Amino acid sequence: MNTPTATVAIDDLRYAWPGKPALIDIPHLVIGAGERVFLEGPSGSGKSTLLGLLGGVLLPDAGRLAILGTEPARLRAGARDRFRADHIGFIFQQFNLVPYLGLVENVTLGCRFSPRRRQRLGARVNSEAERLLGALGLDVQSLRHHSVTELSVGQQQRVAAARALIGAPELVIADEPTSALDANARAAFIELLFGECGRAGSTLVFVSHDPALAPLFPRSLRLTDVNRAATPAEAA
Repeated sequence: MNTPTATVAIDDLRYAWPGKPALIDIPHLVIGAGERVFLEGPSGSGKSTLLGLLGGVLLPDAGRLAILGTEPARLRAGARDRFRADHIGFIFQQFNLVPYLGLVENVTLGCRFSPRRRQRLGARVNSEAERLLGALGLDVQSLRHHSVTELSVGQQQRVAAARALIGAPELVIADEPTSALDANARAAFIELLFGECGRAGSTLVFVSHDPALAPLFPRSLRLTDVNRAATPAEAA
């Protein structure tokens, strides 16, 4: 069951795509506030589907999934969208940056969709975006007038991370954000991410297929152990 300190609480969670066998069957999983959790998600583990459920993009067929004590499945579509924008920051594998916006504008985009995150910063939205970019290793002044399409993969990754972190969302979900980086760059980025999540008090759920990253995290889980429906070939 959920506890006051749980960011994520799952009990008997099940999900299947129409006409397909169950892809998610997780009897129990709790991720506490402020935890940094690595979920190893090899093909067949239901990784993509679980992230969709955590974000409220997909709704479970059965069981209970609560984020910060709220069950997205009990919310109407508009309320789910607002809840996601207010409380969850995403770092996508493909980064999903907006090419016609600059660095700072890409970062502050998260606050445009969330009055709650914007109110936390007040008049400091732009300055916090610049602080985050600098803390994550980007020289904002030299890159300010560059299109994000001109940035290296590592630089784009940092912009995407700053966008997820701005406004201190309680949960940050990172979906394979280091897959295009070498080992040293991956470790350096994760260390910076830990620092900013710690500063904001955010819980971090970091999903990857690469088990070599597991030792960098205080807690690591294999989705093939957590999800009883894991199969050799991922359906989503």
